[in-house]
Amino acid sequence: MIVRPRHSWLRTIFMVRGSTLTKTWPRLLAVFLVAEGVTWAHHEWGWFHTNLTLVPFTLIGLALGIFLGFRNNTSYDRFWEGRKLWGRVVNTSRTLTRQILTLTGPTEGLAPGYRVTARPDEAPAETYAFHRGLVYRVIAYVHALRLHLRGQDELGELAEFLNEEELASLRDETNRPIALLQRIGAELRDAFDRGWIHAMHLPALESSLTEFTEVQGGCERIKATPIPFSYNVLLHRIVFVYCFTLPFGLVTVEGVGDFTPIIVLMISYAFFGLDAVGDEIEDPFGEDTNDLPLGFITRTIERNLRQRLGESQLPPPRSPEDFILT
Repeated sequence: MIVRPRHSWLRTIFMVRGSTLTKTWPRLLAVFLVAEGVTWAHHEWGWFHTNLTLVPFTLIGLALGIFLGFRNNTSYDRFWEGRKLWGRVVNTSRTLTRQILTLTGPTEGLAPGYRVTARPDEAPAETYAFHRGLVYRVIAYVHALRLHLRGQDELGELAEFLNEEELASLRDETNRPIALLQRIGAELRDAFDRGWIHAMHLPALESSLTEFTEVQGGCERIKATPIPFSYNVLLHRIVFVYCFTLPFGLVTVEGVGDFTPIIVLMISYAFFGLDAVGDEIEDPFGEDTNDLPLGFITRTIERNLRQRLGESQLPPPRSPEDFILT
């Protein structure tokens, strides 16, 4: 995601980094050269004296604008839904951590006046190890979910939060986040059997795990169900044909003439740009410059949860690199 300080209106106009121009300039250059060639041929040899008017281009341009607007609205809806789902990941991870620290663990042997909400690291070693193991698995889950949605096989990123046996068991898993939720659920069931969780508290913990599952399902639905390919192909073809044939309709219009390349360039920039924006935000979990900063979100969750454990040596927060937050 692009993170820039506020600039003046004029300075924003001339920004290139993060705009669609970085992706569409080859197409714009090709359209401009075609328009320049058509204008020159018409001026030198009088070609393209046809009965073609701007009426068909006006009608097609109107329909094309509506199609592009609908497609971009659909892409942004997917982007915004993805952001809301990851907002739920943030909230649920914090909630589950609070529940683990306050509702689980043995009650015998605690120091007088001990409050798990204040200093978890001052709990008895067995209690703290239990809490830390569960919270670390929650952290591992959110990192695994990010890797899963981005199609990255970086199991080493989870090594800090899981032991070697758990890491080895994840190697052959096709859905590692779900496997981690299963492990957390098994640990909670084991704690319940030992009397470390009250029967009234177990449904609350299970509800948080269910929330994780539902959120992950929503993210996977967005990831696995792109905008229909035929719809994208149709839009790309119409935009291509419209922009490359536009010079033939403008060059004979009175009052346009030699300005045809400039006008074609401006119109093509609008259509190619809208087309590129829709493509870029269609998959909000990717690594394009305008996609969701999942690395920043998961690092924030990790810092929050480790601090709840009383840790002071926290990983640094992610900062934008060249105005890009990943």
